[in-house]
Amino acid sequence: MLESSWLVTVFAVVAALVLGAVLIAAADARVQESAGWLFARPTDFLRAIADAVGGAYSALFQGAVINFSGNGFARVIRPITETMTVATPLIFAGLGIGIGFRAGLFNIGAQGQIILGGVLGAYVGFTFDLPAGLHLLLAVLGAALGGAIWASIAGVLKATTGANEVIVTIMLNNVAIYLIGYLLTTTAFRRPGGANPISPQIPDSATYPLLLGRDFRLHLGFVLALLAALGVWWLMERSTLGLRFRAVGANPSAARTAGMSVPWVTVWVMAIAGGLAGLAGSAQVLGTERVLTSGVAASFGFDAITVALLGRSKPLGTVFAGLLFGGLRAGGFAMQIRTGTPIDIVLVVQSFIVLFIAAPPLVRAIFRLPTPGGSARTKKRAAKTTSLSAQEAGA
Repeated sequence: MLESSWLVTVFAVVAALVLGAVLIAAADARVQESAGWLFARPTDFLRAIADAVGGAYSALFQGAVINFSGNGFARVIRPITETMTVATPLIFAGLGIGIGFRAGLFNIGAQGQIILGGVLGAYVGFTFDLPAGLHLLLAVLGAALGGAIWASIAGVLKATTGANEVIVTIMLNNVAIYLIGYLLTTTAFRRPGGANPISPQIPDSATYPLLLGRDFRLHLGFVLALLAALGVWWLMERSTLGLRFRAVGANPSAARTAGMSVPWVTVWVMAIAGGLAGLAGSAQVLGTERVLTSGVAASFGFDAITVALLGRSKPLGTVFAGLLFGGLRAGGFAMQIRTGTPIDIVLVVQSFIVLFIAAPPLVRAIFRLPTPGGSARTKKRAAKTTSLSAQEAGA
């Protein structure tokens, strides 16, 4: 999956949108009505399909990118800012999952790591009274530390006992869900004077500054996510540690023969991945919501798996994939309000993207794309992967 070409990725999204259009048309009342006289007046049927699909996807675009009918500049650009806001935790968590993929680890625990990052980041935020810059820095570091510690549990178990990281991280997700539910019932985390499971409001000194003022939710966390993507690129492509990660992911036995400690690499990969997922939690509690609730992670941890796959575990691809999924989320509500199209259609489109990304041969068969084994570029990439261990040994 990770070695599929960009063309396969693009066509996977196209195929998902086409199937989504079929479902939109099938769910539309006018299309269903005009189907009753399909053979008598086929143009009515086709026009109804065009109106349903065009209206839904137009509303989706205007709700995710630019609202052409908005009154005032703020309403026109609000959709793209909402897309970037929703994309922020997806980019953070997707970057962490992508590092794991390239190192040969399938981290399913981003959901729990986001929760623990949100818990620790929020606690630092509403507990301490510190100067603005220092307070935000410590809260962000606390969120990263919370995610890193939670992911390191799976890394240590994998390194010392050979425990499957998929099973361990899934179980840790459940532990995190019940843990935050319990913490929000304690006096340390529950808002004073209230019975609802919600934390005290995080003060402005510990929150991400808003980039465009009070009229928009876009905050500094988005810029930090872009910087994190740049840092991950440098880590994986320019650093010795990243070379070790890629070598272990390509061939653990060869990496071990070259003198690398595979268990050590495993722990480090999980810690860094968890730290990035913890930053996704900080985007929620220190940026978007500014309180801690049991739904802090929403479904970001699971959606980030698709984001990493769609971005082929590369930082730039992950950023674009995060923006795509952020746009689908932000635009889905506008689509439902304006056209009455069920928002579940967006979830179905996301599911189709997962399906096609997970089956590159299916996409190549549908669009008659060449197989990757026959291209010179693929052979060159395979040769480069094989030489990673040799490079490390020489270094």
